[in-house]
Amino acid sequence: MSVTVPRSQVRAAAAGVAVTFGLNGVAVATWFARVPAARDALGLTPGALGLLLLSMSVGACLAMLTAGEVTHRLRPKRTVSLSAVTVALGLAVAGVGIGAYPSPVVTAIGIFVLGYGSGLCDVAMNVEAAEVERALGKTVMPRFHAMWSLGTVAAAGMASFAAWALLPVTAHLAVVAVVVAGGTLLAARTYSLAAEAEHGTGSGVMAAWREPRTLLIGLLVLVLAFTEGTANDWVAVAFIDGYDVDPALGALVFGVFVTTMTFGRIFGTIALDRWGRVPAVVLSMLLAAAGVTLAVFAGSFGLAVAGVAVWGLGTALGFPVGMSAAADDPDRAAARVSVVAVIGYTAFLAGPPLVGLLGNQSGVLRALLVVPLLLLPALVLTPSLRQPKD
Repeated sequence: MSVTVPRSQVRAAAAGVAVTFGLNGVAVATWFARVPAARDALGLTPGALGLLLLSMSVGACLAMLTAGEVTHRLRPKRTVSLSAVTVALGLAVAGVGIGAYPSPVVTAIGIFVLGYGSGLCDVAMNVEAAEVERALGKTVMPRFHAMWSLGTVAAAGMASFAAWALLPVTAHLAVVAVVVAGGTLLAARTYSLAAEAEHGTGSGVMAAWREPRTLLIGLLVLVLAFTEGTANDWVAVAFIDGYDVDPALGALVFGVFVTTMTFGRIFGTIALDRWGRVPAVVLSMLLAAAGVTLAVFAGSFGLAVAGVAVWGLGTALGFPVGMSAAADDPDRAAARVSVVAVIGYTAFLAGPPLVGLLGNQSGVLRALLVVPLLLLPALVLTPSLRQPKD
């Protein structure tokens, strides 16, 4: 079911959603960019740092379990506003735990709250984004996710400048917290489409967990999130170890992945509108599998980087298309997006240790082959992306 709304209202909502995605990316990436500073300030061993980082993932996953109900009851506008305050609080507390009052416990609490707020925002902004897409009558979801990627790039640049300028981590995270909270609260004021569209009497979260299509989409999103997350966590290390390059070049390889993924999200909407969800996502998954395989077996640094570029391009569409598919029915969009997000985000919990364990046996570069080994069988799940007939 759709509701006719003024075009100006749709454009305003689209702009607000884009800003929300971008600022959510800024918040998350700001923390990750300052992880080395946190490690040094707190004197953490690699194992202790891993446990600290896990607290953010736990917060995000717990948010996914409640986000469907919260978004249904409060609607995306108020949910995103609530998440903005939560994210800002988490960033500020983490900053205190790193600098003003150095404490691993305080820092862990801060990034747990940050993860919870970010996860809550993730579901709500995707629900509103799906309504924008429906109202526009064309595919735009990947472009919103591209804004998230651009936000991470901007945050990395700002963090680099902050480190160069010797800006204390506490001050840096506090400034970002204020900007993210203020910008997101303003952006949320434009949200209105999901409120117009939802008419269900309950969130339907428990029912969504029993829907075969929703679960199949969730499994597909899990594999696609693992494909993206593996690159985020391991591609720089794999190239440093496997191709004997210095850390600067390793970071550049990661930059290639993020750049081509962002490019694919901006322009991949053309393929989605022309061919439809299933053919476009099948092609993207095949590209990702081929890119990873080339990166591992290329034998030369230049050709391997080309493989990473193809990997990034192939990763672009899957996750946002999965979110669009989960939100096909506006009456149960929040519940289904929440369920798909919970399933998909387990990849960010299980992925890093899985690749690390395989890397201990065969080297991190060869361990990346787990990506195509999961992607190819997951192709059978792509028909679940088709929009159900009324």
